[in-house]
Amino acid sequence: MSRAGLRRELGLVSLLAIVFFNVSGGPYGIEDAVSSFGPGLTLILLVLTPLVWSLPVSLAMAELAAALPEEGGYVTWVRRDFGPFWGFQVGWWSWVNSFVDVAVYPALFADYAKYWFPDMSSATRWTIAVVFIWALTGLNVAGVRLTGRTAVALSVGALLPVAVLTLLAGLHAEHAPWRPFAADGEGLLTGIGLGLAVMMWNYSGWDNPSTLLRGTERPRSDYRRAMLTAVPLIALAYLLPVAAGLSVSPDWEKWDTGHFPQVAEAVGGWALGSFVTVGALFATAGLFPAGLLANSRLPYALASLGQLPAWLSSVSARTGTPWAAVVLSSLCYSAFAVFSFKELIVLNIW
Repeated sequence: MSRAGLRRELGLVSLLAIVFFNVSGGPYGIEDAVSSFGPGLTLILLVLTPLVWSLPVSLAMAELAAALPEEGGYVTWVRRDFGPFWGFQVGWWSWVNSFVDVAVYPALFADYAKYWFPDMSSATRWTIAVVFIWALTGLNVAGVRLTGRTAVALSVGALLPVAVLTLLAGLHAEHAPWRPFAADGEGLLTGIGLGLAVMMWNYSGWDNPSTLLRGTERPRSDYRRAMLTAVPLIALAYLLPVAAGLSVSPDWEKWDTGHFPQVAEAVGGWALGSFVTVGALFATAGLFPAGLLANSRLPYALASLGQLPAWLSSVSARTGTPWAAVVLSSLCYSAFAVFSFKELIVLNIW
């Protein structure tokens, strides 16, 4: 079908949830920065990064979306300014990068599931990740409206547990969360490299939802509002739980991927630990379909422009989704889900 098969079904709240999940999804996965940088430096970076990185980029995206609310977003913008060659380059390499970027989420889902199954084998972990991928791919194929509404529900499910953890940990605070300021000891360079990669990754992705402008009901106004709301929301969703967790968790050197449930268990027992684990699973369940939704539009847009095989521009007559681009993208994500969360983060930043 033609591009007219796409439908404008994303409202402001749904778009905000899509932006939230394309950039963040909550503090799950930020734990590595604490042990890599140290408590004080991590908290400073959580404040400075959105000011010097996220805010300027998000405002630039909002400006471009208002001026050129076209499907393909940044692919269309680059093509308009620099020609079809560079438009193809940015679309193609962004899609290839998504093989690693979006595969992070099923990997993170499997890592958090280890809270209940600590002896999980590598084969079991990858099987869980693949089942996760294809269950949520089905949601994406079912339509943009359903994916957007699901993202809203999942964002509430992801943020509520860490809000409870932040409140309870704050009430039981025992020491200043910024002490010690920085990590020391051996492997400092490696620690900084991993910590910086995790920090950058957790504040990146502001351009991704621009590929959905043709599916947004009011792209010129809603994209700007979603960006301006998402920046402080995401910054606080990182800063407050990390600060509260550090105020009750003196073993900051042990903070690693999946550590928030352990902090929650120390504060509120197994029930709170499980609640936060469920929140992490909600987050990863929202991160993947939102990432798939945005990134699958890249091969679709390039195919519509005649720069990839025409079958990738196929749109379902029933749901109005580019199903061929979605399915091919998920096949690639399934292959890369075999890597660990840390391996995927480092590959993603490179």
